[in-house]
Amino acid sequence: METSDAMLSGVDDRPYHHGHLRATLLAEAERTLSEDGIEALSLRELARRAGVSHAAPRRHFADRKALLDALAEAGFTRLAGEVRAAIDDADGDYPARLRAAATAYVRFAIRDAALTELMFAAKNTADSPGPREAATRLFAVIGDLIGQGQHAGTLPPGDPYRLQLLLGATLQGIATLVTSGRIPPRQAGTLITDTIALFTRDQPTAKP
Repeated sequence: METSDAMLSGVDDRPYHHGHLRATLLAEAERTLSEDGIEALSLRELARRAGVSHAAPRRHFADRKALLDALAEAGFTRLAGEVRAAIDDADGDYPARLRAAATAYVRFAIRDAALTELMFAAKNTADSPGPREAATRLFAVIGDLIGQGQHAGTLPPGDPYRLQLLLGATLQGIATLVTSGRIPPRQAGTLITDTIALFTRDQPTAKP
C-alpha cells in the first residue's frame, strides 16, 4: 500500500526523526519544572507535551532520574557559559569582572530558581557523575577568577576554595532573598555591588 505525502510529512516532522528529541525533552522538562514543580515531571507526561510516543523518551533517558540528572547537567553547563561570557564581556578592572560574574550567577539563580535547586541537589548524588562534572567546570571558571584576584592582591589571601564557597553562599543568599520575596529584585544589584566591595576590600555602597 502506498503511503501518502501527508502521512510522510507528519512522521518526518516528529522531533526525534531529526535528532532533536533529547533537546526537545529537556526544554519541556525545564518548562515543566519552572511552571509546575519537580513533582510534575515524568517521562510519560513529557512525551505527551513533546508530541512523541510514550516510549520515545527512553531513547535518551532510562528513567525519571536520568532525565533529572541530564536537566541538572545542562543547567550547570549553561550557567558556566553565562558566567564565562559575563567575565569576557566585562570592561574595566578585576572588581568589574568579578561583579559581572556575580551578576550572571545571581540572575540565573533568580530566573531559574527551581532548576538551580535541582542542579545542586543532583550534584551531591553519588551515582550522578554528569551533574558533578558539569558543576566542576562551573566551579573551575569561578575558581580561576578568584585565583586571579588573590594573585593580584585584590582578594584576601588564604584558601581559595573557602573563599569560593563564601562567595557562592553569599550570591545564592541574595538570589534566595529575591525568590522568597523578602527583597525586591531591584535590590539584588545593590547587594551584589556591596558584596564585591567587601570581598575586594573596598567600602560598601550606601543603602538606597
